[in-house]
Amino acid sequence: MTMSQQRPQEVLHLIEPLENVTDHCEGTAPRAPGNGSEPGPDPALPVVFNLSDNNSPADVMDVLSLRPFASGEQPWSRSTRLEHVKADAPLRPDGARLVRVAHEKGKESVLAEGDGWTLLVNRWKSGVAYVAVSAVTDELAEAVLEASVKDATEPPKTDETSVEMGFWHMGSHGPVRSDRAITADAWADIRRNYTAPVAEAIDEVMSLERDEIAGRLLLLHGPPGTGKTTALRALARAWNDWCQADCVLDPEALFGTPSYLMEVAVGDDEDEKRRWRLLILEDCDELIRGEAKQSTGQGLSRLLNLTDGMLGQGRDVLVAITTNEDLAMLHPAVVRPGRCLAQIEVGPLTRPESLAWLGDADVPAADIGPEGATLAELAALRKGEKRPRNLDAPTTATGFYL
Repeated sequence: MTMSQQRPQEVLHLIEPLENVTDHCEGTAPRAPGNGSEPGPDPALPVVFNLSDNNSPADVMDVLSLRPFASGEQPWSRSTRLEHVKADAPLRPDGARLVRVAHEKGKESVLAEGDGWTLLVNRWKSGVAYVAVSAVTDELAEAVLEASVKDATEPPKTDETSVEMGFWHMGSHGPVRSDRAITADAWADIRRNYTAPVAEAIDEVMSLERDEIAGRLLLLHGPPGTGKTTALRALARAWNDWCQADCVLDPEALFGTPSYLMEVAVGDDEDEKRRWRLLILEDCDELIRGEAKQSTGQGLSRLLNLTDGMLGQGRDVLVAITTNEDLAMLHPAVVRPGRCLAQIEVGPLTRPESLAWLGDADVPAADIGPEGATLAELAALRKGEKRPRNLDAPTTATGFYL
């Protein structure tokens, strides 16, 4: 581990033979002896690593865990990232010998070893853990990792009002997916939040089954605060039996980084019972508007490739996009016939629908203009907030991300 921009007196330099190394930042990976069929040590290769006063004990343990792998003593490595880890899960095999334990704010790091293997566990109070094993054989590394994570996690707690959703983002070491249970209303309970033509269009989408999918792009467009995100949460719940919903937090990075896109698109090919996946991209105006090809480079092309191009072939992936743009402003390639599963303009409720939605709430009828009101505006009125007096002006507020 090399820490840049440190004064020489602040840095501890260690130079050791490779068989005693704790990390390498110069040289090459261990070379294979003989015909190259098996990894092995190269004792002639010196290795240097630096530690500064900015490094924590946990950083040192990360470095120490690499020693047997870098030396070639344990040339096989396996690792995994866990979520929803049980509080009492040891995350190490029975009989493991503890070498180091470090506690930081919200994090515990454990370095353990056994005959022919070394184990590093970084564990956070949030229930996330990273487990890495190096061993003298690949089979041993796999066995130790499997024993370490066995029965260590529990499914996210959900009930009838929630659904498990994945969240993707590009981390410091590559794409990261986290699972979280989110609140999702049943469509029947929120249908009145949408004007009649919109509700009827969403009815058709909600009722679809996996064998009825035609088109891989679901487009919800319209002013802010009209309930686009709320509808997608309800859709995730309605399709939960056959479709896994994943929200991409950084769509620009997704379509700007081929390796990120490949990992998200490929999914888990080893899962024989794999479900369809619904990738949710919110507020992607720049990606799909008319000048997107010029402003976002390859982003639009990769989106289209994922929905019905080579990348999407054989992948049960749907892409749902919300945008505040008017349909006429969107790129024609996005909205062409056959590409979209549905294109739904989610607008405000009419004035009669708005008054019916408010029911007996203490809201003067004069607060609802002739153009009606958005879901966000109605929710605010019911809480006692006032609408701007210029009721005939088009809705331009940022809404409440409903």
